[in-house]
Amino acid sequence: MKKLILLAAITVFGVATTSAQTAKKVVKKETTATKVETPKVDGAGLVFENETIDYGTIPHNADGNREFVFVNNGNKPLKIESTQGSCGCTVPTKPEGDILPGGKGTIGVKYDTTRAGAFTKTVTVKSNATGQETKVLTIKGTVLPAPPTDAAAPTKS
Repeated sequence: MKKLILLAAITVFGVATTSAQTAKKVVKKETTATKVETPKVDGAGLVFENETIDYGTIPHNADGNREFVFVNNGNKPLKIESTQGSCGCTVPTKPEGDILPGGKGTIGVKYDTTRAGAFTKTVTVKSNATGQETKVLTIKGTVLPAPPTDAAAPTKS
C-alpha cells in the first residue's frame, strides 16, 4: 500500500513539474513573438511609439505636459527641423541636435489646461526623414471646468 501511494505521489509530482516547465516555455515563446521590429530605412528614419496622445479627462489647470517618443530607424542622422502646434494652446518642443541611427528622441507638447472642454489638436513635425518629411501627431482629451469659487460664502466682520 505504501508503495502504491509513493508511486502515485511521484507520478503526480512528475506531471506537475513537466506542466510547469511546458508553461514556462510557452510564456517565453509569446514574449519573443510580441517584439516588433522597426523596418530599417536608407537615410534618416522617423518612427513614433505612438502618434496620438489621449489625455483622458483631466482636472482644470492640470499638468498639460506630455511627450511623443520616436526612434531613428535609418542609417543616417535625423534632424527635427521644426514643430508647430495647430493653435496657441498647444506648444510643442523639439530636440536639439541630430538623433543618431538607432537613437531615441522626444517631441514635448504642452496643452493649456485652463481651457475647459473637449479638445483635439495637432502637432506638425518637419524633419529630414526619408519619405516622410512632414508628420502630423495628435493630442486629445477633455479638461473639466474650473471648480466653483466660494464667492457666496459669508465674510467675517
